Amino acid sequence: MDLCIVIVSWNVRERLRTCLESIAAHAGNLTHEVVVVDNASSDGSAEMVRDAFPRVRCIGNDTNRGFAAACNQGIAAAHDAAFVLLLNPDMRVLPGALPDMVAFMQEERNARVGVAGCRLLDEHGAVLPHVRRFPELADQLALLMKVPHVFPRVLDRYLVRDFDYAREARVDSLRGSFFCIRRRVIDDIGLLDDHFFLWFEEVDFCKRAHDAGWEIAYTPRVSCVDAVGRSFAQVRRSAKQRIFTQSMVRYFGKHHAPWKRAVLAFVRPFAIGTTRIADLWQRSPSNS
Repeated sequence: MDLCIVIVSWNVRERLRTCLESIAAHAGNLTHEVVVVDNASSDGSAEMVRDAFPRVRCIGNDTNRGFAAACNQGIAAAHDAAFVLLLNPDMRVLPGALPDMVAFMQEERNARVGVAGCRLLDEHGAVLPHVRRFPELADQLALLMKVPHVFPRVLDRYLVRDFDYAREARVDSLRGSFFCIRRRVIDDIGLLDDHFFLWFEEVDFCKRAHDAGWEIAYTPRVSCVDAVGRSFAQVRRSAKQRIFTQSMVRYFGKHHAPWKRAVLAFVRPFAIGTTRIADLWQRSPSNS
C-alpha cells in the first residue's frame, strides 16, 4: 500500500465530511486507506463516517484521548503502508496533492526525508506560514510573557518570517495538519509521544527524527486548504493556554537542559492567568 491517511476528529462533522470527500475525489491511482479516529465527538461525527463512507475505517473513542494518542491508534490500526499522512479534519485536499506527495517522497534525492509537509492555503487562497525553527528558551519565554503583543518581531527567528514558501527546503519542523511520515521513520524512532495531549507533538517528532539523521522537508509542489484549528476554536483560551504551555514544558524537559524547563514551568502560571482574565473579561455582561 502506498499511503495510510490518519485523521483525528473532534466535533467538526461537516468539515470532516468535506475532508473525506476531497480525499475520495483526489486520491488518484494511489493504493491507500483512510482511518478516522473520533475523540468522543458529540455531534455525530463517527456515525456520519460509518454511514456515508463505509470504506473508511472509523475508531470511536469513549473519551477525548488527545491528538498524539489518537494518531497512534490510527497508525496501529492501519495496514502497512510506505507512508503515513496525518491529516487534520478541517483540511481540504486539492487535486494532485496526495499522489504528488507520495511521488515527492519516493524520489531518490529525498530518500533521507523522514517527514514532509506542503504549502497550506487559507480558504481565500493565501499562504499560511507554518514552518518553524526548533523552539529555544528565548522565543518560548517571549510567548509566555506575551511580549509579541508589543514587539512582534521578537519571534522572527522562531517563526522563520523570511521563509520562501514558493521554494522547496529542508526545515526544522512543520505544522501537523498535513504531516507525511515515511514508515521507516516510525520503525526507527517510534510513534508520536502520547504524553502530549495537543501541541508540540509534531515538533517533538521532527526533533527526534532530525536527531536520528532524518531530514524534514517542505515542498510547494503539493497544496491543501487548511481551515486552521476548527476543533479547538470551541475551547476557551485559558484552557488552550493550559494545554499549550503544558506541552511546551514537556518538550523542554525532553530536549533542553533542566534549568530551561524549570524557567518555563515557573512562568507558565502567568500565561495561564492572563488568558483566564481575558476569558472572564470577554464573558462579562458589558462585553456580551
